Amino acid sequence: MSPDPGPVVVIGLKEIYDAVTSMSAQMTLLAHQHTDLTRDFAEHKIDHEARIRSLERSRWPLPSLAVLVSIASLALAVIIYTTR
Repeated sequence: MSPDPGPVVVIGLKEIYDAVTSMSAQMTLLAHQHTDLTRDFAEHKIDHEARIRSLERSRWPLPSLAVLVSIASLALAVIIYTTR
């Protein structure tokens, strides 16, 4: 007596062709989505970098102003101390 081979599955060429065609359509869709996302990312990255640079440009005077105020206060303190 031979062992029972279990259920038998038969896949025809039509089913294989349909699966490959479906996968091809899905891959085409994914490729288009990837292209769109890459383009959007590049545009947003450029915009983001421009905004960061504009913020950096507007902030550089603050440390310089702090240094100038501290030098002026030091000079004023020296002048007041020496005139006493």
